[in-house]
Amino acid sequence: MTFDFIPLVAGVFLSSLIMVALVLKVSHRMAWYDHINDRKIHTGNIPRLGGLGFAVAFIAWSLVITLWITEFNYGLRFLPLLFAFILILISGIWDDFKPMAPRYKLVFQIGAALCVLASGHTFTWFCFAGSADPHIPGWALLRYPLSFLWIVGMTNAINFIDGVDGLAGGVSLLAALTFGAVFMFPGVPGTVPLLCICLAAAILGFLVFNAPFPHAKIFMGDGGAYFLGFTLALLPLMGEDGQSLPVFHAAAVLMIPILDTTAAVWRRLRDGRRIDSPDRSHTHHKLMNLGLSSRRIDAILFTLQIILGFLVYAAIRMPAYLSLIPLALAYLAGISFFTLIHFLNRHHNHALTGKKSGGPESG
Repeated sequence: MTFDFIPLVAGVFLSSLIMVALVLKVSHRMAWYDHINDRKIHTGNIPRLGGLGFAVAFIAWSLVITLWITEFNYGLRFLPLLFAFILILISGIWDDFKPMAPRYKLVFQIGAALCVLASGHTFTWFCFAGSADPHIPGWALLRYPLSFLWIVGMTNAINFIDGVDGLAGGVSLLAALTFGAVFMFPGVPGTVPLLCICLAAAILGFLVFNAPFPHAKIFMGDGGAYFLGFTLALLPLMGEDGQSLPVFHAAAVLMIPILDTTAAVWRRLRDGRRIDSPDRSHTHHKLMNLGLSSRRIDAILFTLQIILGFLVYAAIRMPAYLSLIPLALAYLAGISFFTLIHFLNRHHNHALTGKKSGGPESG
């Protein structure tokens, strides 16, 4: 039996909406509010457990999808993933209530990543999907550590961009839709596209309460951010018949959190700080420093995410070597954007410093 598209989206959306609303009500009653640190920009008492609502909705519907329309063998392969989802969610919710030492969070993330590898989900292609993929010596073994690093890295990456109302959720929703479109084939959609649509609908239910109109009523918290990062890392590994997206295509779809995380890690290592130490130098902080509102930041980064999605979709549909053109354009667009924002922000800070010191920029 298969699902009709509209009832599936409506069911997941409403489930997420109800769950997030319930979490919001309980959080206010129990005073479960977000704690403030150097990374946060909000004020006031705002709950931070929204991720629990949309994660529970997604997990429940993903179980229905895999048990309803898939073969028995695929359903068995999903059981380790179910355990991994729960493991990541528990660790994130725990961290929301009582901040966990990084080494303990890493233990949970390693455990979840190993569950994915044990179920047989890894990268199967490097640059192209198919026989044109270049032969890489030792790829059969290399794909396991590469997939492991991908999962652990992406699990943390969404958390880095979760700093503006609606940003992390919106970028994740667009990325999930891109993965769904890439995996969609003519005829009845398979399991993976339905899971992508399921995730997007669950996020949409959360964004009703998280959008900056005028401001977020609830945050996804670490539980939601880790869950989204983990799930988005998993989706490109779950192609039909055990075939993943190529590494470079998957990374291009998630380039915004990847580049922001890479820059943050480099910045902290350069300054001799721990890589998990908070700061206000992420991409959204730089855009705010340039005078942009939360809505404009969302609009800019959502536009970039849509461009990346279209380019990756074009690349995956083109013959092997021709696909390098839109794929290269995707990387050029993402890297150029982050480079431009970096230098605009640095110029802005230098100008402010000059004015305060009475230098040539003042007056």
